[in-house]
Amino acid sequence: MRLEDKLFLNRYRVDSESHLAIKDPDTCRGRCPDRPCIYVCPVGVYEWLEKEGRLAVGYEACVECGACRIICPFDNIAWRYPRGGYGVSYKYG
Repeated sequence: MRLEDKLFLNRYRVDSESHLAIKDPDTCRGRCPDRPCIYVCPVGVYEWLEKEGRLAVGYEACVECGACRIICPFDNIAWRYPRGGYGVSYKYG
């Protein structure tokens, strides 16, 4: 089964406020050319917008694994669990 098919089985209850934030956008822009958060996130929450020169965060699809905060070499991602009742619910686990 493909990853996309497995993710489709999950249920998401999206909150109006993000549980992910970039602490200092200038750090991503100037000090972090590799941007490992883009590559380590299994669902592609992070995307570098070249024209705008910023990192976009699509928190709605987050599976709450925490890999982004671990891989960030500058501890520049503010990560917390979503508020109660929001976030991902796994169908099989």
